[in-house]
Amino acid sequence: MSEGFININGDHVQTLEILFLTTVIALLPSLLVMMTSFTRYVISFSFLRSAIGTQQTPPNIVLIGIALFLTYFTMQPVFAQIRTEAYEPYAAEEISQEEFLSRAEVPLKEFMLRNTKTTTLTMFCDLAHVDLGAEIDTETAMELPLRVVVPSFMTCELQRAFMIGLVLYIPFMLIDIVVSSTLMSMGMIMLPPSMISMPFKLLLFVTINGWELLFSNLVKSFH
Repeated sequence: MSEGFININGDHVQTLEILFLTTVIALLPSLLVMMTSFTRYVISFSFLRSAIGTQQTPPNIVLIGIALFLTYFTMQPVFAQIRTEAYEPYAAEEISQEEFLSRAEVPLKEFMLRNTKTTTLTMFCDLAHVDLGAEIDTETAMELPLRVVVPSFMTCELQRAFMIGLVLYIPFMLIDIVVSSTLMSMGMIMLPPSMISMPFKLLLFVTINGWELLFSNLVKSFH
């Protein structure tokens, strides 16, 4: 074994490369949340569950599983581009590790910038003291570092997820108001309104084919 190298099945692998791969694996859940469509999906599903008032149904593991599969469905073209343009040449030892990283971040940047508002991007550029020039265009935005693009994308995703949650809450809130008003007019003050309104909420959601409608609109909301 030579200094700075580890021998694995006769192949020499640099120690720094192993440390880099270990760090990437450790950060993979955070990267999944910060740089993909996962955040919008899981927050929207949480708002829906709260609006219906079904407590822990569906359970968290189900919501996270649905969000993961929809994230893969949405991000598959981006992952395919990374595999073709970055991973396969790197696996064939045609490019270096630095070139692999620079190629892999391009599809992710394009996806994040397509779903990021210009005003949010400008705000984080000002906070990071990054000069944008006169106007933000596609070429200028692609030259921005990830430390600006990622928080801009995350901010826009949170804004959109909360807007979706507001839209999801409105019809179910109207059902709660109608049920509460009806119970009060009948003098049934001690009866919890949620006990009566929940079957009507479920009936509404099932009648309009809510899951299919929600999934299709969430996927279409990504550019």
